[in-house]
Amino acid sequence: MLEKMDKNFVLPTYARNYVNFVKGSNARLKDSEGNSYVDFTAGIGVVSVGHANKRVSEVICEQVKRITHISNLYLIEPQARLAEKLVTLSGYDMQIFFSNSGAEANEGAIKIARKYGEVEGQPKRYKVITLEHSFHGRTISTLKATGQESMHNYFGPFPDGFVYATNIDAIEGMIDDHTVAVMIELVQGEGGVEPQDKEKVQALAKMLKKRDILLIVDEVQTGIYRTGELFASNLYEIEPDIITVAKGLGGGVPIGAVMSAKKDVLKAGDHGSTYGGNYLVTAAANEVLDILEGEKNSGALDAIMIAFERHVEKLAEAYPKIVTKSVGLGLMRGLRICDADTLNKILEASFKEGLLVLKAGRNTLRFLPPLTISKKEIEDGFEKLNRVFAAL
Repeated sequence: MLEKMDKNFVLPTYARNYVNFVKGSNARLKDSEGNSYVDFTAGIGVVSVGHANKRVSEVICEQVKRITHISNLYLIEPQARLAEKLVTLSGYDMQIFFSNSGAEANEGAIKIARKYGEVEGQPKRYKVITLEHSFHGRTISTLKATGQESMHNYFGPFPDGFVYATNIDAIEGMIDDHTVAVMIELVQGEGGVEPQDKEKVQALAKMLKKRDILLIVDEVQTGIYRTGELFASNLYEIEPDIITVAKGLGGGVPIGAVMSAKKDVLKAGDHGSTYGGNYLVTAAANEVLDILEGEKNSGALDAIMIAFERHVEKLAEAYPKIVTKSVGLGLMRGLRICDADTLNKILEASFKEGLLVLKAGRNTLRFLPPLTISKKEIEDGFEKLNRVFAAL
């Protein structure tokens, strides 16, 4: 019944697996048939503090009883508190605009950069350099910023001014008088869980600073402790001009944010969002940050990351004919699989075993578990995955 309803009334933009999940608890899910699953996906990196987190659920319920939404024409207390918390925890001298998604956050970053390039000297600077295999969103502008040509089919004409470098080394040679910004992911998510080289990123940041070109770091997937620190930018020891964040910040409610060191670029009326940063989502996000800050400070987060990495490496070592490379940082991990057909078999068999995993570009089996995943949940998940690999 539900599958028929979905197919009749929902646009077919997803290759869905028609399972109906009805209950969750941390890194475990249960479907309507009573089957249990270990979740190594966290809703594609969103459910950062696990399914049905008690603290977040209670905060959401209490907030709904008082105020859900009033619009950004008025002061929103939890929004101001969340902005202060993000800035303080990051260590960056920035201000924040709140939106509803990662794509919207990246749109905001592009607008800040474009206005900066318009008012800061001549000629007008508007070009943004991104990397091949990058992913920055599905709006028209962020889709064009995405360095994957296959994603550009059907949706043109696109806004001008986006060019793609093959890698970090190629960026400097692509800069011209019209370049205003470079936008990168420090670990490419959809592009195959591929971390950038730390020394090269630091050299890039230094060069861009000297040339007054903005460095935008897309932390939609890497941010909110996913790679071990609040931001991967902290881990790489750089100071971006702009950071974008979403996914894990809300723990399941839709929120995005663009953080900018260029505080005086946007003026009243330059940008806006009806829903962005409302009472509901910022109340939830404050609690998510409190939970994860506690996990980080106690050492629990680092211990779980080490445990998960050991299981990934052990699997890679056990099946060298299937796995060509282990990639990633923190709890953003991947295994490069020998070919696309084998990867699809792993995904299908894992689901049948009761394990949710993801795929990414370059034939990558991707893991984005909740940051609060327990060692028992990790062990149960990898037991299932070992059975899948052994059967291959």
